[in-house]
Amino acid sequence: MDKRQGTFCKRERLVSQKQIEELFSGSPSAAAFPLRVVYINKVRALGAEPVQVLVSVPKKRFHHAVDRNRVKRQIREAYRIHKTLLSDALPADRQVLLAFVWLSDRHWSSDKIEQRMVGLLKRVAEGQDKK
Repeated sequence: MDKRQGTFCKRERLVSQKQIEELFSGSPSAAAFPLRVVYINKVRALGAEPVQVLVSVPKKRFHHAVDRNRVKRQIREAYRIHKTLLSDALPADRQVLLAFVWLSDRHWSSDKIEQRMVGLLKRVAEGQDKK
């Protein structure tokens, strides 16, 4: 596990098709336009990262790959900077799977995306306290 502050390593990315299907099958979600987060809290497997993230920018919103990639970079950067808001609130034996989905069809400034990301991470973290 990477202990360096402010990194977003490959192990933190959600790539398992089985986990992605589990995540999108009726899991709770929260929205702060232009972002929506779908999340699931589960028992942490041995050696698994406490938080794994998926970033999705639909082709329906941006037809050009360069635009989708820009938005994904902004979302990943906002998450990387503020991910401790969630990971610090998470019990050691729990894991959270997150999917950030872009809802707007226009570009937003990185500052606005960062503000929305902070709000969403705080809402997900509050939900972890109750479990």
